[in-house]
Amino acid sequence: MTVRLKTQTLTPPVALAPMAGITDRPFRDLVRRFGAGLVVSEMVASQEMVQSKPGVRERAELGMDVENTAVQLAGREAHWMAEAARQVADRGAALIDINMGCPAKKVTSASGAGASGSALMKDLDHALTLIEAVVGAVDLPVTLKTRLGWDDDLRNAPELARRAEAAGIAVITIHGRTRCQFYRGSSDWSAIASVKQAVAIPVLANGDICGPEDARQALAQSGADGVMLGRGVQGKPWLLAQIAHEIWGAPAPRVPQGAALADMVAGHYEAMLGFYGRDLGLRVARKHLGWYMDEAGTVQSLRRAVLTTRDPDAVLGLLPEALTGASPDQDTDTRNNGQVAA
Repeated sequence: MTVRLKTQTLTPPVALAPMAGITDRPFRDLVRRFGAGLVVSEMVASQEMVQSKPGVRERAELGMDVENTAVQLAGREAHWMAEAARQVADRGAALIDINMGCPAKKVTSASGAGASGSALMKDLDHALTLIEAVVGAVDLPVTLKTRLGWDDDLRNAPELARRAEAAGIAVITIHGRTRCQFYRGSSDWSAIASVKQAVAIPVLANGDICGPEDARQALAQSGADGVMLGRGVQGKPWLLAQIAHEIWGAPAPRVPQGAALADMVAGHYEAMLGFYGRDLGLRVARKHLGWYMDEAGTVQSLRRAVLTTRDPDAVLGLLPEALTGASPDQDTDTRNNGQVAA
């Protein structure tokens, strides 16, 4: 199945959600290599990017010229959103996503980032000025990610979706919770159906999709055209490709096991160190290494050693045993039998 957006297509219709501190360039590249219809950058604050505050422009630059990569912008003022959109478009971005779904207090509070993210669902007239500003500033497809509403008394996602479609939004992604739920309880995929019924543009379902069966249920309950995965991909960068294969018949990914898994994780680890530098890279890498070891069932003593060691060579030496139970000097022929088709 293909989801069509103006000048782009999402094939397969499985997307990687933007996650602060997680969907950086090294992780997005890894997910894309397995197979994904779309990957989205970490959220970028529009005003800070335009004003070139340290670190923000660098996040926006990641992968802007890479196929099927969207740059996600957040903000409260139409001027800054439009200027940021023009900058990322000029730097080669293929898609722009507008964040109206982040529930974090530092984003939604007036004393934080200016009452942006999911706080915009409390004022749809103002939200539309931002959408219109971004759509009017660029010729690229513009997408929108949001939630069911601010709280149970204000579930206005269908109205926002209708107005966003009229303003030129190409695809809308709905996380099946309100902002005030944060990540508590379960994502209400059936509630996304009211958004799908309200618009003709493609809708992606998001929230609590951790495998192919979750994706099937989310699609069935919501009627959505595709899915977006966030936390379910942590430690499993091949998951989007697995879902695409099992639901839409895309090529099966080769899910790494044994030595192949250790090699993949080592490559991701080295990519993070290369991208961030040694000190920051070590800190960023810990969360990913922890998720990989969670999936592998690594014993606690070895897990602790991997996560507390500050010598990259020592970490690389520990990974084969941590992820496969094999010592690094185990026979090569035995270790190379680990990569299998999904």
